[in-house]
Amino acid sequence: MSVQQFAIIDSTLREGEQFVNAFFTTEQKIRIATLLDAFGVEYIELTTPLASPQSEKDCRAIARLGLRAKTLTHTRCALEDVRVAVETGVQGVDVVIGTSSYLRKFSHGKSIEAIVEMAGEVFEYLKKFNVEMRFSTEDSLRSNVEDLYRVYEAVDKMGVHRVGVADTVGIGTPRQIYDLVANLRARVKADIEFHGHNDTGCAIANAFAALEAGATHVDTSVLGIGERNGITPLGGLIARLYAVSPALVAKYNLPLLRHLDQAIASLVGVDIPFNNYITGFAAFTHKAGIHAKAVLNNPSTYEILKPEDFGLTRYIHIASRLTGWNAVRYRAEQLGLKLSDAHLKAITEEVKRLSDHQPLTLDEVDRLLYTMHEALLEEEKTPEPSGGA
Repeated sequence: MSVQQFAIIDSTLREGEQFVNAFFTTEQKIRIATLLDAFGVEYIELTTPLASPQSEKDCRAIARLGLRAKTLTHTRCALEDVRVAVETGVQGVDVVIGTSSYLRKFSHGKSIEAIVEMAGEVFEYLKKFNVEMRFSTEDSLRSNVEDLYRVYEAVDKMGVHRVGVADTVGIGTPRQIYDLVANLRARVKADIEFHGHNDTGCAIANAFAALEAGATHVDTSVLGIGERNGITPLGGLIARLYAVSPALVAKYNLPLLRHLDQAIASLVGVDIPFNNYITGFAAFTHKAGIHAKAVLNNPSTYEILKPEDFGLTRYIHIASRLTGWNAVRYRAEQLGLKLSDAHLKAITEEVKRLSDHQPLTLDEVDRLLYTMHEALLEEEKTPEPSGGA
């Protein structure tokens, strides 16, 4: 099972540039690449240098950074494209061409035979250079499966390092992805890369299914940004793998996820979703009384991810009608206030009563705790009345 041995190809600087709000300057691209490298992704994929003059300059600039991550660029299956690509100094060229009937009819108009011939010409050229070579079909899930195998087997014999499966419109299910990758694994020697779009919400599950079936590489982007609904989010894939075993992602600098998500969210003008994997503001927030009590006793009762492994902390939300007195006691202890169980239960009932009529803030609950604590201190200061004659 390749879940034990896999590599992440982060495509924030290629697929991510296709996000509707994305416009990265050279300086911003260098910052993103540096953060991704520090996080530990094995590959960083860059926009094709054929996209624009600035894209070519950016490709060259990032390729020269001397990152630990290998730099790749994404090109059409055309000699002109790959010639320019290798001249930028990248360490790998990701060649792609559509194989579905939709793309063959409405995009490039090539037959399967012509696609194989084009690939042969391209890889014959690329083999002269010390670069990793990947061949991916586009819209793989809507392609005829026998056409796919025919093309993959042909390029495998040409000596490519990886073949790519692309769920370009996000139509695949985990079972479909598993079956396709497993069958492909039995037919080719090359590594297998999976690129999954999230149009129907299956990108993470599909990426994991691909790994289970024998894929070795998964494409991601920070926050999942990309064309339309984007692709497998980096944080989401990390969360899925961590839940299987933290050891699977121990090679990555997990606390940097928060900085990556914040940086990309700021650059493309979006908020990090409240329910975002790991870094959403509610990701480690507990509210219901029964949940809070159990989490305070043992966090694993309601947490499959440990926030501290990601440089984060859990939060017990107590300002609601759903709170329990154990959570209120925890807050009192955080504030250094010594209150009896009876007093804490009384405050909890007051919190429930008030929040039945209006939203409460944590500051308002804190005021209740402080008021009770101060009243008890005053009682202690008041002398007992002496007996009369």
